[in-house]
Amino acid sequence: MLAGSIKRGFFVGLKTTYTLGKIIFPVTVIVALLQYTPILPWVMKLIEPLMGLFGLSGDAAIPLVLGTFLNLYGAIGAILTLDLTVKEVFIIAVMLSFSHNLLVETGVAIKVGVKLWVILLVRLGLAFLSAIVINLVWHGGGHIAQYGFIPAKEENVSGILAIILNAFLKAGTGILQLAIIVIPLMIGIQILKDKKWLDVFSKWMSPVTRALGMKENTSTTLAAGLLFGLAYGAGVMIQAVKEDGVSHKDVTTALIFLVACHAVVEDTLIFIPLGIPILPLLLIRLGVAIVLTLVVSFIWNRTIATSRKEVTTYEQ
Repeated sequence: MLAGSIKRGFFVGLKTTYTLGKIIFPVTVIVALLQYTPILPWVMKLIEPLMGLFGLSGDAAIPLVLGTFLNLYGAIGAILTLDLTVKEVFIIAVMLSFSHNLLVETGVAIKVGVKLWVILLVRLGLAFLSAIVINLVWHGGGHIAQYGFIPAKEENVSGILAIILNAFLKAGTGILQLAIIVIPLMIGIQILKDKKWLDVFSKWMSPVTRALGMKENTSTTLAAGLLFGLAYGAGVMIQAVKEDGVSHKDVTTALIFLVACHAVVEDTLIFIPLGIPILPLLLIRLGVAIVLTLVVSFIWNRTIATSRKEVTTYEQ
């Protein structure tokens, strides 16, 4: 049984690596080649003033745009080609942990029953606010980040053939690092599915859901989002909402928590090759998600209580 789960997980991991690699490889090659053209420097200079608000250089806009509209893997493919400081990479990681894959995951949230403006406000608002706060508070991390197998300093590349080979080398290295992380992750997820430990985890989540101001029947939705993410866990989440009869308030509250902190294992581990401290990244996501959810739940409950009181007074 375990061997079968490992086998299935391995092949799912390979398939996932291939699927995501089709994004990372061309993105890495294109961005690496653009560095030797006037196009990329012109774009960097154009948007550099805006990036300065977040403590980022102009070229940081490339992974931000790719990560926000595509996914984290596309963003990582771009980061691998850029000379960014540890602080810049960390700020990008935090921003994208809130705003990545915006189009797909916002569509999932809408299908579950959450309004568009709520998701956009929370995801983009947290991304911008977190970047500004980190930039003001953290005064370290000024050295150039070292990306896993890729050295921080490289020799100058000259000649068309050398530039193309260098771009393909970076892209291939990025795919290799992706496989090293994704395949074990998919094996673990497959074991969780086959062992039906997701149901057990949902029961463990019950005290957490109550503490966050939600009913216990929201626990499966939270568990699916935390383990698999909004996109990967969409099927589980939508089914849980329908079968468990989760209220509109609890769905909205749960999704507010999950847009700040979903796929907590995968979205944290994939940043390891970028050479940034991942524990603070995890704690920031968890802390922001908990505080934001408690505030929203408190305000919502107070509003409901006030409305009921007004109705009761009117009837009397």
